[in-house]
Amino acid sequence: MTELQRAWLGVISAENTQRAVEGGFIQLNHGKRHGVARLRLGDGFAIYSPTEQRGGKEPLRAFTALGMVADDAPYQGEPMSMGDRGIVEPWRRRVEFLPVRRAGLREVELQLTSGPNWGYQLRRGLIPLSTTDFETLRAAMTAG
Repeated sequence: MTELQRAWLGVISAENTQRAVEGGFIQLNHGKRHGVARLRLGDGFAIYSPTEQRGGKEPLRAFTALGMVADDAPYQGEPMSMGDRGIVEPWRRRVEFLPVRRAGLREVELQLTSGPNWGYQLRRGLIPLSTTDFETLRAAMTAG
């Protein structure tokens, strides 16, 4: 197995994460191309879900999916309704998701969460994740 070179953290509700896992893809920031274009084949990809449903008020605060980017370039998915944003043709990337269990934010010690105000950067929807943090999440989420 090749050593992991890069990893990312996407911020997606748990409900939308389930759709992504079932479909073997991710899309970010309402289907915009920019975020998914940053990913490369073989990059690690973890998903953090602040809530169960998009726009939900009750916090979940859990890592809900983990996988590896499995294609070379973004592709456009089928047109879909984005509610008040209208119909969009979202940009996506294929991801081979691993069978994992959810890991609560407080269950794992990450470099990402060690500093003050660490959560502010999550507002961007996609942030670089250290490969060490990715491997910590993989161990926690695949443990029996």
